[in-house]
Amino acid sequence: MDKLIICFVGLIASGKDAAKKYLEQRYGATSFRFSSVLRDALDSLGLENSRDNLIILSTWARETFGNDLLAKAIANKAKAVQANLIIIDGARRLDDLIYLRENPNFHLIAIEASPELRYKRSLLRNENPGDAEKSYETFLEDHKKETEVTIPETIAQADFTIDNNGDFPALYRQIDELMKNLDWQDNNEIILV
Repeated sequence: MDKLIICFVGLIASGKDAAKKYLEQRYGATSFRFSSVLRDALDSLGLENSRDNLIILSTWARETFGNDLLAKAIANKAKAVQANLIIIDGARRLDDLIYLRENPNFHLIAIEASPELRYKRSLLRNENPGDAEKSYETFLEDHKKETEVTIPETIAQADFTIDNNGDFPALYRQIDELMKNLDWQDNNEIILV
């Protein structure tokens, strides 16, 4: 059986990480994140993992080494891992999907939520330095940055869409339904309550 590769795409704080974690815990998935390569590089350089630094590094790396640089890195990791279910978090542009689509069991899944809810989630999770202090207007301005403007185009290519305007149980039900639609055999006994 080919590996099942699910790649999440969504705007800032739409719920990609929550969906990924559920699939790891409930279905035993192995996961990768597009930004991990960049975050690791920033850590190695002793630089803050801020959204602005991630954007600067991403832009420089893609301009220097090609728009498909992160796509190659993620696809190589997915091919190398000994797992049947792989979750990839954070595709941003169509170039991110080039090598992943070579797998016949690749599926792009969009996760959507309202801007107001995503803003509240962003404040609570405080993933990047300064996120908890951002105004709603600044949060919306972040969506106009170079690494974010291609996300809607990528969302439009999704095979499935998850509406994440509800609570965790509603998200989990949609993910379980998705896994049934993908004919995934759940042999994992871990159940989240």
